Amino acid sequence: MRYMYLVKSCQSGMPPARLFEELDKLAQRAIKSGAMIDSGGLLPPQAGSMHVTLQGGKVSVIDMPMAEAKEVVGGYAIFEFKTREEAIASAVEFMNVHNEFGEGWEGTCEMRPMMTNPHAP
Repeated sequence: MRYMYLVKSCQSGMPPARLFEELDKLAQRAIKSGAMIDSGGLLPPQAGSMHVTLQGGKVSVIDMPMAEAKEVVGGYAIFEFKTREEAIASAVEFMNVHNEFGEGWEGTCEMRPMMTNPHAP
C-alpha cells in the first residue's frame, strides 16, 4: 500500500543543516530499498502560495497567506509498504531523526494511505 507523509510544523526558519544531512541519509536508504517513491520539501508560505478554491459553484484564486498560519505543511514523502506496521515504523524513525538532530524542532508527520488508480499501468 502507498502512504503519503505530510510533515507539519509550527517552526519558522530553516532547520539545522545537520538535520538535513541525517534526513538525506534516511531518504537514500529508503530509496535504495525501494520504499520511497518521491519526496520534497516546501518553501514557507511567505515565499508565495495560493489557494484555488471551489465554493458555491465558483472557483477562485487567492494569494496566501492572508493570516499567519499556526501550522504549515513543510514537506511530503510517498512510500510503498507491505504493511501498516512498516509505514508506522518508518514514520517513527523519521520523527526520531528530527528529535535527535532538529535542535528543538516540533511537528507532526501525518501518515495517510493513498487511494489506488484502477486505470494505472
